[in-house]
Amino acid sequence: MIKEEEEEGSAQQAEEQQQQLRRRYEELCGALNMDERARAEAWESYARISQTYTLEGNALHWLACALYVACRQSVPTVGKGTVEGNYVSLTRILTSTELSMIEFFNKMKKWEDMANLPSEFRERTKKLERNFTVTAVLFKKYDPIFQQIFKNAQEEQPRQHRSRKQRRQPCTVSEVFQFCWVLFINAKGNFPMISDDLVNSYHLLLCALDLVYGNALLCPNRRELLNPNFQGLPEDFCSKDFKPPSEPPCIIETLCCLHQGLLLEVKGIKEHFWKPYIHKLFDKKVLKGKSDLLTGFLDPGNFADSLKAITKAYEVFVLSVGHLDERVFLDDAEEEIGSVGRCLNPGPGAEPSAERAQVSYHLQQHFDRMKSLRISTPLTSLPYMKESSSHQTPVSSATYSVSRLFAILSGHKAAPSEKLQETLSACSRNPTQTISNCLKKMFDVFSEHTMSGGGDSQQCKDIAKKYFRLAETLYYKVVESVVEREKKRLGDVDLSNILEQEIFHKSLIACCLEIIIFSYKPPGTFPQIIVMFDLAPYHFYKVIELVIKAEDGLCREVIKHLNQIEEQILESMAWTHDSPLWEKVRDNDGKVPLCEEVMHPHHFEGAVGSSITGSSAPLTSRRVNEIKADAAGLGKTSSPTLFDRYSSPIAGTARRRLFIDSDSPSEEGSPAQASPHSTAESTPSPVPGQTLVTMATATVTANNGQTLTIPVQGIANENGGITFFPVQVSMSGQARGVSSSIQPLTAQALAGPMTTQQMQVAGQVTIPQVQASPGQQNVSSKLKKVGSLALFCRRVYHLASVRLRDLCHKLDISDELRKKIWTCFEFSLVHCSDLMKDRHLDQLLMCAVYVMAKVTKEDTSFHNIMRCYRTQPHATSHVSTEP
Repeated sequence: MIKEEEEEGSAQQAEEQQQQLRRRYEELCGALNMDERARAEAWESYARISQTYTLEGNALHWLACALYVACRQSVPTVGKGTVEGNYVSLTRILTSTELSMIEFFNKMKKWEDMANLPSEFRERTKKLERNFTVTAVLFKKYDPIFQQIFKNAQEEQPRQHRSRKQRRQPCTVSEVFQFCWVLFINAKGNFPMISDDLVNSYHLLLCALDLVYGNALLCPNRRELLNPNFQGLPEDFCSKDFKPPSEPPCIIETLCCLHQGLLLEVKGIKEHFWKPYIHKLFDKKVLKGKSDLLTGFLDPGNFADSLKAITKAYEVFVLSVGHLDERVFLDDAEEEIGSVGRCLNPGPGAEPSAERAQVSYHLQQHFDRMKSLRISTPLTSLPYMKESSSHQTPVSSATYSVSRLFAILSGHKAAPSEKLQETLSACSRNPTQTISNCLKKMFDVFSEHTMSGGGDSQQCKDIAKKYFRLAETLYYKVVESVVEREKKRLGDVDLSNILEQEIFHKSLIACCLEIIIFSYKPPGTFPQIIVMFDLAPYHFYKVIELVIKAEDGLCREVIKHLNQIEEQILESMAWTHDSPLWEKVRDNDGKVPLCEEVMHPHHFEGAVGSSITGSSAPLTSRRVNEIKADAAGLGKTSSPTLFDRYSSPIAGTARRRLFIDSDSPSEEGSPAQASPHSTAESTPSPVPGQTLVTMATATVTANNGQTLTIPVQGIANENGGITFFPVQVSMSGQARGVSSSIQPLTAQALAGPMTTQQMQVAGQVTIPQVQASPGQQNVSSKLKKVGSLALFCRRVYHLASVRLRDLCHKLDISDELRKKIWTCFEFSLVHCSDLMKDRHLDQLLMCAVYVMAKVTKEDTSFHNIMRCYRTQPHATSHVSTEP
């Protein structure tokens, strides 16, 4: 009875909380003047999802996400079809629910998953976040540049109250600061194809500063606005006899020199984007002044109207496209230039609440980090590459990447060189036409995709053409380098089989295009680039190493980005259910190759000369130099060839022995010349928890009193005993064939009487040679598995080993337990490879850590494992939530 009353009380309390939340929601919708359709749709969506998922935190924050989704749906209009969105400000939604922007984006990603929103909506949300992040970065650049050109607003005298007759007063520095910023964000929003492009958006900002400076120099109160110490001022500016020029001067070159701009790029943006847009504003009477020279809008008679009109135009834009109001950075700007607005404006005269202060704190942390525009160094690259300097800003890093790109492509064109044309013509099947057709199809796809983003169609096409032309130039340069390297290593071979494969060229072009896009708009568009061209991640990853090796001039940020892409493919993207990888696995008897089959022996822990600088290590600038040094000494075996990357294992190589005593293959019908170690097929693989005894000896006394010392291998079984496997070696050290009918020798069998068959085997056994000759050592480094699958698995094993070692170090796990965890992980990957379908490599690693810790009774909770995992640079939130 008491239990029933408690349940009824809990249900009643829950119902009251729900009613209270509904009242707060209705009040919110009333304050926002929300239409009935969006209001009902958002509440229904929230109610449905809250029944399936536990929505932690403030319920109004989740309702804000539901409202935003409802507001962005197509709304029918009277006589004009439909319009996207209902013109409710996203900024007002966040302000009313006291939800910070960083929290909004984090919650929206979860809401999109829970509501199963379409990919188009998710892409718009990503672009919205990138746009806002780019703007936040640019404001931090705008502030110091403006202060360098104009006077300090703090030194301005407070303005007296204006009467109606005195309304047309000269503009102040604070008002110019506000006007210039609103003018810039208005223009940036007008060009959606470059709104999330950090480099071009920065150059657009320099154009805005250049225009406003020129107008300030020509306006009557120029001396009250401009900083007399600015380097771009005319030489006689401070003299009494100074006369303003007839046309506004251009300070683009000065700004580029002082603030890491790219002069040719800024001039291109100014001529093709900025000036046509400003002319439109004059034609529409948004800006008042002389439209032929684009001047006069700072004059006392024009400034107030111009500021009001440009502000109104921006407000209409924000409401129509659902953007965040980027004027938020101007909060308190009139009081102190340089105090970045860190939180949404709570309204004039309102005291900031504790929650508002928390919002401000989160935003400041977000803007300080700006990790979405910084490329963190992957864990596998830490030995080769340090993190970027704290003094390096996202803007300076991006402009440097583009400048390095121009340096690489200087003197090259978007066409094959004469040398490459000769090489292609020399192929038995000339692939020139295949390449040309592939480039044309991919350009059409890229142009269509770029123009689908909105904006002026001609400007979108110009941007697409510019990016693709640069990518095409880089592509031909890389192809020429790759072909030359292959010919140096393999001799005068016919590369037709590779060069006529469309998948090779598509992957290489897409990789070059991703480099171009990343340089202009970090963090790039991956995986959008492979989705656009319908490329399988398993195929795309093959060209990443080729590009880095072929092009020495790529800057560190680009190399880190490519390393990150490779890791994304290795850890999850190549393991999707529809990946071509599974065809390769089926061809390999349905199993992923063992680690020892694809890794060189010196990579294993404890091996002589072991290091992480092998061919499985990530490709960095330093790593490329090491590869070249290795190539000089090791010849053709230093790194994989094109044939290795785009071929399957040759028939028969799947059963090669681990150690071969001679370079010459055994004659047909004769016993295989193997070392004392048996083949992979005859030696069972150790299972998790077993300890492999690499070599031992057993002394056996026969019935006639004779004793024999037998070299054996063994595995400690789960019953506490040791299961031994005989090793057959002749007097010369060459192994003889072992009949498959011979049963392994167990410890119990050795202790009892020996059978006739065992006596025969024992009589043939001698102690093997301990020291191997140099020739034998060279042969032993040969791999059991070759081909594209082996190369892929080699990289996967290396990636997994680095991540596991880092995880175990942070969890303070012993080396002995770490080796058992690795055995468990490898066994799962090889024998239960389906576990990786549509899953993440880190999930398998963490499960192996947890299982082996439990088995060995180590005190390692899954919560602690997840905590340490999140400290790794590649950690993602969805890994811990996926099944």
